Amino acid sequence: MAGTLTTMNTMQTFSRRSALKKLGTGGVAMAALGQHSGRAAETALPPPRAVPSSTVSSSTDARKLLAERVRQAPLIDTHEHLIEEKERLQGASHPRVPCDDWALLFSHYLDSDLRSAGMPKADLDRFFSSKVDPLTKWKLIAPYWPAVKNTGYAQAVRISIQELYRVEELSEASIAQVQAGYEQTRRAGFYRHILQDRAKIESCQVNCLTGEPFKQSDMPTLLMQDLSIVGMFAGPDVAKYAAPTGIEVNALADWHRVIRWWFDRYAKYAVAVKSQHAYSRDIDYARVPAEKAEPIFRKVLQKEPVTAEERKLLEDHLFWEAVDQATRHNLPVKLHTGYYAGQNSMPLSRLRLNAGSAAELCRLSPETKFVFMHICYPYYEELLAVAKQWTHAHVDMCWSWIINPVAAKDYLKKHIVTAPINKLLPFGADYIPVEPVLGHAVMARQGVTQALAELVEEGWLKLADALELVDAILHQNARKLFRLAQKTEALRQADWIR
Repeated sequence: MAGTLTTMNTMQTFSRRSALKKLGTGGVAMAALGQHSGRAAETALPPPRAVPSSTVSSSTDARKLLAERVRQAPLIDTHEHLIEEKERLQGASHPRVPCDDWALLFSHYLDSDLRSAGMPKADLDRFFSSKVDPLTKWKLIAPYWPAVKNTGYAQAVRISIQELYRVEELSEASIAQVQAGYEQTRRAGFYRHILQDRAKIESCQVNCLTGEPFKQSDMPTLLMQDLSIVGMFAGPDVAKYAAPTGIEVNALADWHRVIRWWFDRYAKYAVAVKSQHAYSRDIDYARVPAEKAEPIFRKVLQKEPVTAEERKLLEDHLFWEAVDQATRHNLPVKLHTGYYAGQNSMPLSRLRLNAGSAAELCRLSPETKFVFMHICYPYYEELLAVAKQWTHAHVDMCWSWIINPVAAKDYLKKHIVTAPINKLLPFGADYIPVEPVLGHAVMARQGVTQALAELVEEGWLKLADALELVDAILHQNARKLFRLAQKTEALRQADWIR
């Protein structure tokens, strides 16, 4: 399987269909005309433009050069949900670790494909139970494995199992080796081993899901943290955000002070701010003045009912209060767009609005560095237009390589020839368990290699230009946008680790 990921050897046939395909669009048209118009068709269209010989000497050589350059380059991971290693080592006693065995690798994203394929929830619950013998769990997913094993979610897990445990294929016969590999790998220091030694990831950016708006990590320069702002405006979550500040919240002005406290305390350590509020509504946040939001906020404090219209007004006002603080502190604003995790719950019609709303956010706040995540899949053409049009719009390809690796490669190809390359962030594995990050990184590197190689082969890029893009795509853009050198220095001196 590893060989499949580094080189794509295609068997060539000489059927009439493949021959026409090789002719290109113009050639197919000429062949079709020739069937009906005789020799006149041969001169009806000009011959296809030849690719200059200087563009690429050999398709195979170009791919090898690009693959090696991509393989060697350090990678910045701009989106994860990883819990701390010490928390992971607590095993199933931690709420984000349902079981401490090989099934855990299936617990984030691949579980959704299994459910979508028809696996009953009761069987999935047993599969993730810490009370079920790991060696018997294969029988629970075996009926559904053929249906899901080729999805991006499954490929990331399969690659990780192959790379970490040396198991080529999952089967009832191989599960004992998988479980043994899991136990041997999951030991102190395995985060750095998987992320840095194996995946060549320089640093990760973590959106903490264990409750803290900002996680004071034990590995702060490896697991860099976003400051979560969603609770600042959705709800808002007064109890969680106000308690550490010591500020008593009786009015909207008090809540503004709470928001500012979080930025004053953590902005120098955070790499960005993050909101996944698009799971609940569109990202069409209007600038609402405080006087309109104040009476609604008082209702919320007093636990009085508010209408949907009122709730949107309050959310919109508080969103911009948080975003303006992020802008003041030079923190990029990461916003979820597009596809939803899970199954049987996604309102696709709402997702169609995200890209248009992203453009409006850019118009409303020209000084804010917006990072629109997940390529707004499946509406990535629209988001590409936003990146091309707006100076401060960036696109993060996090998660996209396992949602649809072919679409992700397609997006990357189109971005390279459409929008400035410094607007692109190519990778974030988006996982809670650390092991599948390796598989996802392998897939992303494969996709980057394929996108660049295809552009060279198709004549849209010179090989020298493609090779020059590798470092910019894989790490230089992220280092600059998130000011990672400055953040690393601040985190080395963070007060919670001194």
